[in-house]
Amino acid sequence: MKRLALLILPALLLAGCGTTGVAPRPVRAAPVPIPVPIPGGAAGLDRVLGQTGNTLVGLFGQPAADVREGSARKLQFGNATCVLDAYLYPKGRGEPVVTYVDARQTNGSPIDRASCVGALSLGRTGAR
Repeated sequence: MKRLALLILPALLLAGCGTTGVAPRPVRAAPVPIPVPIPGGAAGLDRVLGQTGNTLVGLFGQPAADVREGSARKLQFGNATCVLDAYLYPKGRGEPVVTYVDARQTNGSPIDRASCVGALSLGRTGAR
């Protein structure tokens, strides 16, 4: 009886390795999002990128913070919705301009940069 079990056991184990006859599903690549042009430029970021500090003050009012380090400058604007950090660096001999923008909600959670620019603009103009 043990001999019979020893002969049948490997056959049963190998049977578990067989195929079910169902072909595996092909793996599809993840869809690539296609940017959609938004009226008014690069989702509103064009209102900030490349602008001077004076232009930003005109758009958003006085900054909550104005940090200067060498020739670089960081202006921080905020309201109840978000905080926007604009980093200005000189281009050649001209006045420093915004080359990078970072944004976050007031609780530190991420927020879309363009959405924050829009929220700060609405608060400044009083538009809804």
